[in-house]
Amino acid sequence: MPKMKTNSSAKKRFKLTGTGKIARKNAYKSHILTKMSTKRKRALGHTSLVSDGDLGNVKRMLCIGK
Repeated sequence: MPKMKTNSSAKKRFKLTGTGKIARKNAYKSHILTKMSTKRKRALGHTSLVSDGDLGNVKRMLCIGK
């Protein structure tokens, strides 16, 4: 059986942390930022963790064991 291929878009968007969790960037930080407060923009700059509901799909795209 052939090797599973990693989803190319997923490997650019997600990163595995040292403890095995999956980190992601926040949305709404690309354009139309003038109406957004500085505090909000600064908060969106930090990374977040993938939620439990999406974890299975992301792991499958990254070919990580369940």
